[in-house]
Amino acid sequence: MDNKEETYLKEKSHGNAAFKEQNYVLAIEHYTTAIQVLEPNHEETSTLIDENVEDVTLHSHQHAHALAILYSNRAQAQLKLENYGLAIHDCTLSLDHDSHFVKSVYRRAVANFAIRELESALKDCKLALTMAPNDSKIRMLSKEVSLILKQRRFEMAIDVVEKSVFTSIKWEKGGELQVEVTDAAGGEVNVRGLDEGFIERMIEAFKKGLNIDKMDAFAIVNGANTIFKREKSLVEFGFSDSTVEGYKKFGKEVEVITICGDTHGQVYDVFNIFELFGKVSSKHVYLFNGDFVDRGSWGCEVALLLYSLKILYPDRLFINRGNHETDDMNSVYGFQDECKYKYGEKLFKCFSESFGSLPYCTLINNEWLVMHGGLFSEDNVGLAELRKIDRFKNTHGQPPRSGIEMELLWTDPQESEGRSLSKRGVGLQFGPDVTKAFCDRNHLKGVIRSHEVRDRGVEWEHGGKLCTVFSAPNYCDVQGNLGGVINMKMNWETMELAVECERFSAVEHPDVPPMKYTKNQYGF
Repeated sequence: MDNKEETYLKEKSHGNAAFKEQNYVLAIEHYTTAIQVLEPNHEETSTLIDENVEDVTLHSHQHAHALAILYSNRAQAQLKLENYGLAIHDCTLSLDHDSHFVKSVYRRAVANFAIRELESALKDCKLALTMAPNDSKIRMLSKEVSLILKQRRFEMAIDVVEKSVFTSIKWEKGGELQVEVTDAAGGEVNVRGLDEGFIERMIEAFKKGLNIDKMDAFAIVNGANTIFKREKSLVEFGFSDSTVEGYKKFGKEVEVITICGDTHGQVYDVFNIFELFGKVSSKHVYLFNGDFVDRGSWGCEVALLLYSLKILYPDRLFINRGNHETDDMNSVYGFQDECKYKYGEKLFKCFSESFGSLPYCTLINNEWLVMHGGLFSEDNVGLAELRKIDRFKNTHGQPPRSGIEMELLWTDPQESEGRSLSKRGVGLQFGPDVTKAFCDRNHLKGVIRSHEVRDRGVEWEHGGKLCTVFSAPNYCDVQGNLGGVINMKMNWETMELAVECERFSAVEHPDVPPMKYTKNQYGF
């Protein structure tokens, strides 16, 4: 065995071990090194491996196939990290080395399915079935993609205009809450009986693994949706004066504004956030910056809790939409199946409609812009354009696949200047020069976003002009990261808004795995 083969086998082995331990980032590093040993002159922009990790040995006639396996396995780990663009890239590289490697065809189909490039996904499914006609996973994915495409084409052909699902609810006695219909045609209601006592009883029920009454669940989602619809696409609040219509000015009664990032159905960590940093109250404002469902198996509980708090404290609890508050993501990452299992199909449709009513971004004190994803592909996008977003024009409440709304949900920062293609296959990546220019043009101190795991929960980037906050500690029970929040407090003497980062660890929860209720995970 020569040094090259020894190094390759060592890195492959380390990559295998890291993948099995679900440390996908470390596995990426080892598999990248192994690829570079076999293909030292290849320049690549991607980086990792597979649930069924292949065992390969380096011989001259196996060289191409060995590389096909490495690229394919790395693509599978990119899927785990939701880096769909990199996964597609790696699968294509794999197939360049072995055009008949069916796993790479299938994984590329999965990645395209995740970002709803359905035509491409179906093409790869058909190709994979020619190679493995009896593979049940390929057949299942092919069937699902075909059904979704058929439904979309049907809706486009007849120009479907859906009525609000809330107008179809028959309000029956059963739960604790009472509903007063204020606009039957628009499905708008006021909810009575929702107080701190109700929320405490609801939390206790959740901790016991119980659901609340279905009619109470309908009332909560309906009531919160009614409030969301009245908010602007860019919500604005703070302590300073503003002439903007709808600006919510806080007085000295408000002591702190807490910004939370992704919580992804980790309800026990959400409980812990309120225990550590304080409850929502007249003195304490919270902003949850999207992605509060999917992945974790308590998305219903998180959503119902936040929506209840929105009803009780409409001017103290705010929620931005994330890329996972969409049907496309919910059908893949668990919330749809979870909601159907716990409460039924109609409640999921209610949640889906409410997600389309969520604001996209929030401006705090005229100086900090908060959105789930990040900045834009065009320099001419500013606060004025965000204020003009008409989020209700979108079919079935789903955001467009391009443009400002998509970018608010999907984009990510990068270390290098300028803009580049996204590792996710959706949106783009933007550099520190883009952030600085945006802040300068809009007279902002900085941008706060979420959307990505950070090991320490909160990370300042782009010369202090951009901050990523992620509030799901030990994400998916495997990442080992801390959670973080940002607390903002006003110094009334200097009128300076202090921005402080807080971090916290995951807490114990019942032995329920992520995405427990999802039937078809396709390798996610």
